Amino acid sequence: MTIKLYDFWRSSAAYRVRIALNLKGLAYESVQISLADGAHHDPSYRAVNPQALIPTLEIDGLCLTQSLAIIDYLDETRLAPPLLPSDPAARAHVRAMALIIAADIHPVQNLRVMHKVRDTFGGDQEAQVAWNRHWIALGFAALEAQAGDAAFLSGDAPGLADICLIPQMANARRFKVDLTEYPTLVAIDDRCRARDAFQRASPDAVRPKKDG
Repeated sequence: MTIKLYDFWRSSAAYRVRIALNLKGLAYESVQISLADGAHHDPSYRAVNPQALIPTLEIDGLCLTQSLAIIDYLDETRLAPPLLPSDPAARAHVRAMALIIAADIHPVQNLRVMHKVRDTFGGDQEAQVAWNRHWIALGFAALEAQAGDAAFLSGDAPGLADICLIPQMANARRFKVDLTEYPTLVAIDDRCRARDAFQRASPDAVRPKKDG
């Protein structure tokens, strides 16, 4: 059965799932749902995902939503390579770092929040960029402090926290965040992006030609 990912090339949450699928060695069909064009609000997509968000993954006869829930399912059903440490304390630490990004940084800067900042509070493009930089810097400062001395946030191999970090680093560069205060995160980002699974998941690799 074909694995189908409802995707958008610039979505951080979809980027996470693409990395996880690649790390697990799983081939999948990508169905691009343009957030920029509002395609996620189309009734045909709402029938797939009532929340009208990206990503959605069809796998094993299931229709899964929310990137971390999808990644958790992949890790529990496709055991190699593991995306979380086996030690409970280490697992909790890695999950906490992942959630700094997925629960604290990313949700307040996604497209629907930016539209609300613009439409309800009159935030122009400059204000939206400043908003995003603030939340990224706040979260990255905490991550930098919590990162250990291993090669990756998740340990000796990339895992859940790294899967969340790399898309957020891409967003940080997009909004021209000064990354000099986060040398550990920058080094981890460099190590991850040197790997094939991350390269093939990158926005540049999956961006449709019509958007170029």
